[in-house]
Amino acid sequence: MLVTGNDILVPARAGRYGVPSFNTNNMEITQAIIHTAERLRSPVMVQMSEGAIKYGGQDLANIVKDIAGRATIPVALHLDHGSSYESALKAIKMGFTSVMIDASHHPFEENVRETRRVVEAAHAMGISVEAELGRLGGIEEHIVVDEKDAFLTDPEEAVQFIEQTGTDYLAIAIGTSHGAYKGKGRPYIDHARIEKIAQLTTIPLVAHGSSGVPAEIVGRFRASGGEIGDAAGIADEDLQRATGHGIAKVNVDTDLRLASTVAIREVLQQNPKEFDPRKVFGPARDLMGQIVEHKLRVLGSVGKA
Repeated sequence: MLVTGNDILVPARAGRYGVPSFNTNNMEITQAIIHTAERLRSPVMVQMSEGAIKYGGQDLANIVKDIAGRATIPVALHLDHGSSYESALKAIKMGFTSVMIDASHHPFEENVRETRRVVEAAHAMGISVEAELGRLGGIEEHIVVDEKDAFLTDPEEAVQFIEQTGTDYLAIAIGTSHGAYKGKGRPYIDHARIEKIAQLTTIPLVAHGSSGVPAEIVGRFRASGGEIGDAAGIADEDLQRATGHGIAKVNVDTDLRLASTVAIREVLQQNPKEFDPRKVFGPARDLMGQIVEHKLRVLGSVGKA
């Protein structure tokens, strides 16, 4: 069933578990996400970036809404990193049940103004809103933030921001970063900061850039001819600890991209004559399903639908 973000995330924060929000770009990714969550009786969020909307448009949104509408678990369709008021309104008109306005690159006061505008419009339509305070490093489509420009979320500012905007959930900068390169070895997560913000707030908190970038998948990517540097992701243990202290929504994109590409590369490497798209994309969907299942289990949302 298609529901709002609040319908999924408020219970998650109260129950001290996390719900993954997976980016989608096509039917196979969407099927892997929702069908796996259905099998495991887990709520789930499916999100589209502005790049995904440019690529798949209303067609892709309709695929998500159709599969979600036939599911018996709660599913939200979320706009990831909406860059403007207009972008959020466009997503609402497309049938999204949750939208993000990311004005985190602006000064605090301007971030508040832009977020409040979106909150007022979205709430009038019964749609939930995510905002961001602090800046994550890394690269995600049109978002490029050098590490020197990244900064972590101030707990006191988070309280002020929530009070002044009325946002439903808040993405906080805690050490995670976008993309496959999150640092050397195990990236540092500021758990003390998460716990402080959680103590001062009651709304669900959001962790962006939370792909695990599994070493096995990276190894298979290289073995099948892919080129990738020293990729590193967020450890399962860090995500489990974070969800116990207020992180209710956990964004995952890179893991599914890698898994999809690995499976496609392996099929074509093993059978260069293959040109049946079902035999190429089918294994990609299966491997992405395994990634989805792992994340659902790590975050503790299995059986919570």
